[in-house]
Amino acid sequence: MKLAVTYENGEVFQHFGHTEQFKFYDIENGKIIKEEIVNMNGQGHGALSGFLHSAGIDVVICGGIGGGAQAALAETGIKLYGGVSGSTDQAVNAYLDGTLGYNPNVHCNHHEEEHSCGEHSCGTDKHGCSGNGGNCK
Repeated sequence: MKLAVTYENGEVFQHFGHTEQFKFYDIENGKIIKEEIVNMNGQGHGALSGFLHSAGIDVVICGGIGGGAQAALAETGIKLYGGVSGSTDQAVNAYLDGTLGYNPNVHCNHHEEEHSCGEHSCGTDKHGCSGNGGNCK
């Protein structure tokens, strides 16, 4: 299995479509056997699901994510765990042991506005964003 986490300085990045890096994890028999940080080189919303699919990713862990990106991931068969915050390594270990706290209803619909998740608190806020407990970092 191959897993990808939106990544910034060791933490789960809170806006899927604006992530500049993913951390990829290769998993065998429930154990991490390889880790790799992958730069996106400016690829945005539209290219991310295709890139992840072509990289053989099975699971994505992220913070906030919009409906279009969710649909694109689902279309490629990638399972999504959104609304996650904190350390990427801790999130993956929690996923592997079945204790990952995530929001199955995570959704951001503010993409037409000029701001990033760092400028507001996701969680049914004025931007229409709902994340994990209202904490975009």
